[in-house]
Amino acid sequence: MSKLIEKGMEVYLKPTFTIDSNHKKIIETARNLTKDCLSNKDKAVKLFYFVRDSIPYNLYMISVFVEDFKASRILAWGKGYCVQKAVLLTALGRAANIPSRLIFATIRNHRLPAQIVQMIGGNVLTRHGYNQFFLSGKWVNAVATFDKNLCEENGFPSVEFDGEEDALLPAKDLEGRPYIEYVEKFYPTNDLPFDWIYERISKRVGPNKRSWPQKNDITNEFFGHKFGEHNT
Repeated sequence: MSKLIEKGMEVYLKPTFTIDSNHKKIIETARNLTKDCLSNKDKAVKLFYFVRDSIPYNLYMISVFVEDFKASRILAWGKGYCVQKAVLLTALGRAANIPSRLIFATIRNHRLPAQIVQMIGGNVLTRHGYNQFFLSGKWVNAVATFDKNLCEENGFPSVEFDGEEDALLPAKDLEGRPYIEYVEKFYPTNDLPFDWIYERISKRVGPNKRSWPQKNDITNEFFGHKFGEHNT
């Protein structure tokens, strides 16, 4: 790890306000999940699948308050949307002594339900968050956004991660139809760029929207709209 520090990599191991990798529960969870792992690659894989499946995706968790993005809070709630799950995975990675960072992209989701497309004015999502781990001398992408149950229910292929190759959202669904298109990728960041995220999502959900951890699906009223039958 000394060579990594010499290259300025220490910033990707430090805690921040939202990536609170020094929180007792974050440290404890990372330790328990990786206790039998022999390498950082094995650790990253364990942490990825924990966040992918044990922290289900939930759109109700969108918030315009920075404290709702703290990794320890997302861990306690046990659910989150893409940015929150990425923050949690970054924190767990750093707690396991793996250089970890956030990265964002603009994506086009061809499988968004019509109600959501109408609500946001299209199928382009500009603040999609995911992760990068520094493993075997290179940065590897890992998208833990959608849990396996959600994917199976909606006919989406789940993202699989081996710690060696990039694991991004697939371009096609299980029936071969267009699914996710990466329109633009932004520079990675060592911390959550909350103001940049707030600037966009507050226009869509208002200035007072908080996470709703008691909500388990999105078939009910949300932002004053009906989302229909599909989770996203």
